[in-house]
Amino acid sequence: MADNARLHKPQVEPEAPSAGDEMERLYSRPLTAILIIFGGLIALVLALGLSVSFGAMDIKFLTVWEAIFHFNPDLKEHQVIQELRLPRVLGCMLVGSAFAVAGALMQGMTRNPLADSGLLGLNSGAGFALALCFAFAPGLSYPYIIMFSFLGAAVSTVIVVALGASVRGGLTPMRMVLAGVTLSALLTALSEGIALYFKIGQELAFWYAGGVAGIRWEQLKIMFPWVLVALAAAIALSRSITMLSLGEEVSKGLGLRTGPVKLAGVIIVIMLAGSAVSVAGAVSFIGLLVPHVARKLVGVDYKWIIPTSAVLGALVVVLADLAARTVNPPFETPIGSMIAVIGVPFFLYLANKERREL
Repeated sequence: MADNARLHKPQVEPEAPSAGDEMERLYSRPLTAILIIFGGLIALVLALGLSVSFGAMDIKFLTVWEAIFHFNPDLKEHQVIQELRLPRVLGCMLVGSAFAVAGALMQGMTRNPLADSGLLGLNSGAGFALALCFAFAPGLSYPYIIMFSFLGAAVSTVIVVALGASVRGGLTPMRMVLAGVTLSALLTALSEGIALYFKIGQELAFWYAGGVAGIRWEQLKIMFPWVLVALAAAIALSRSITMLSLGEEVSKGLGLRTGPVKLAGVIIVIMLAGSAVSVAGAVSFIGLLVPHVARKLVGVDYKWIIPTSAVLGALVVVLADLAARTVNPPFETPIGSMIAVIGVPFFLYLANKERREL
């Protein structure tokens, strides 16, 4: 009888894992992430010092310190540091963080390892908007220019998603990239046509190649709040992005409202990419390369991927700008070209892994 009772004892269904349990199972390295973030910040400070010191005119570290904390407008070296080099290197830092975090968010939301604001057409959209500004409103102030950059990036996002989803089989990572590359080629050609017709090629050449030589304090004062708010919002959204990276069905099963999260993520990406393009031009591959490195180092939890990407992205662009100024002195190599030397082979490697989705 006891055996029969045990045989017919009702089976208790195991409880479904909660969102917290599912998130705890994610592979992450919080201690490693903290060490990388703090180590990266120290390296970033050193890189900023080197970048301010070296250039067409080499300046001693002591002079840099005095120019920052005891500025003397009568000294030429102090003027070079305060008016040219300091806003340039700080702009590099903001641009690198913006592009890297934008790429991390796009890769997490779309589960697309090839996602990058440059490859998906956002940079070209913002650049096309800038071409229209230079052609039809040449005296437009920078606050309006940055707003048009946002608009161009937003329209490009909508077009890329619509193109990629319009074919049979829906939107796949490789189709999204192909749609982005196609749109980028079209918008770049239109921008060049506008430049030729309105004779503004010299003004737009800076944005084609990607460069930070023209960054001034006035631009940083406007750009900084946008980037700071967007980075803070990205960190606040990191838990939801991590859930989205598990897949649409899994994230919905965990109780995530995917629609509002994706909308918020897209707005943050547009703010970051639009701000960066408005001052530095179309610098691609930062948003592709840096998040992959961060993910490899700290795991798949976006709570750590996003701040790590911000620090590493800033460091990469500052060092790339330093290399661009020293590789062929006294001439400057476009910063976009320096980053592409690493970014293009990395993109080909990732595309080869995704070739079956074509």
